[in-house]
Amino acid sequence: MSTTRVAVIGSGPSGAYTAQLLTEESESPVEVDVFDRLPTPFGLVRYGVAPDHPRVKSITTSFAEVFEDTPGLRFLGNVHVGADVSIDELRSHYDAVVFAHGAPLDRRLDVPGEELARVHAVREFVSWYQGHPDQSAEAFVLDGRRAVVVGVGNVALDAARMLVREIDDLRRTDIPEHIVDAFAASTFEEVVVIGRRGPGFAKFTNKEFIELLEVESTDIVIDPADLELDAAQQAHVDADPAARRLLTTFRKAADRGILGRPKSIRFLFDRTPIGFVGDDGTLSGIRLAKTSDPSTTEVLETQLALRSVGYLGKPLDGLPFDERTGTVPHLDSRVVDGEVVVPGVYVAGWIKRGPNGVVGTNRKCALETVTSVLEDVAAREHTSTASTAAEVDELLSSRGVDVVDWHGWRAIEEAEGATGASVGRERVKLHDRDEMLRVAAAHRSLVGAPGHG
Repeated sequence: MSTTRVAVIGSGPSGAYTAQLLTEESESPVEVDVFDRLPTPFGLVRYGVAPDHPRVKSITTSFAEVFEDTPGLRFLGNVHVGADVSIDELRSHYDAVVFAHGAPLDRRLDVPGEELARVHAVREFVSWYQGHPDQSAEAFVLDGRRAVVVGVGNVALDAARMLVREIDDLRRTDIPEHIVDAFAASTFEEVVVIGRRGPGFAKFTNKEFIELLEVESTDIVIDPADLELDAAQQAHVDADPAARRLLTTFRKAADRGILGRPKSIRFLFDRTPIGFVGDDGTLSGIRLAKTSDPSTTEVLETQLALRSVGYLGKPLDGLPFDERTGTVPHLDSRVVDGEVVVPGVYVAGWIKRGPNGVVGTNRKCALETVTSVLEDVAAREHTSTASTAAEVDELLSSRGVDVVDWHGWRAIEEAEGATGASVGRERVKLHDRDEMLRVAAAHRSLVGAPGHG
């Protein structure tokens, strides 16, 4: 029986689940190559999930078991699809190609002053403190008094919480040592979280907000008057148990009042940013209007602004793209160009459905994709014409691509453990791409292994 070969682009949750389910659900032999632009796997679980959320990050343990225990499943890191290898080439070398590369861009507010220094997408801030290799170590200097976060989703709350975390708490995470030092030197005393709609429409979970209340160094400040709901909010809260629970917790926080702690996170609802102001090209304030009464405006002094208003997918050459939704158009996970299905090309995760859901949501999404892939493979009823793993390796090697395989990733992981031990921590992420590649290359040289496999 012919072996089907599938390429999965992206090793985050959607890509990892897709690879796992392809090997579990197929009734015939299947081999899966999982490509990632980074030398490390796991995508947003490694670089997006808050470092003080170890339970969520622990899902990488189960993903690792899949890579290690599944014959025919390979990790090919440090391969930039679209540059090192084209989409058309992937289609010619594999029976199916699944794009699961996420949503790496950011929505903008499109207001005056958004280009000022110290106005950032929250993704940039998260990438910085997570030690993402694409983010400069010097990208942020935390020397202000007040920061603002525009948005009321879980990522916004993660960013706000990180800005007030005690240093001892941060040293129990895996963030790089220079990031710990930067937070230790921070002079921020207040974080203001701005919701463009009322509290009834807040997107973060009740669990996430309760976690914020448990930060002992920080007051959570909510004006009880902001918790008076208009008719639209009341109808939403009445119909949504999760919103109702969150509103109850808001009211408890407001009743608790100010306890005199050294730092504070203040929530402002029903405020729309209408511009950023600054001197000599650097942010000094944010101009807000009441969403329900745009004639009422104020300027809030701030030295750092993070917009957390959503992620967007990124177009790739050779792949259809819907600019409006920031996703790849599809029909039952099969990529479509206009009304025509693109043979053998599929999508999973955020690039398929948009940036929504939690880590586990990607499993159901991946299963939908895998079902379509396997249905199409069964319907073709022909011998695979895909290239072998060795032929793919030779193609990449001929172009000088320094592929990091699973063993190379494990070497990076071991180096992170050693780096942590040297400073009395369990683990410290390597954040420099060149250093990661040196570690992986040294491992290959030590064991005499080929570059892939």
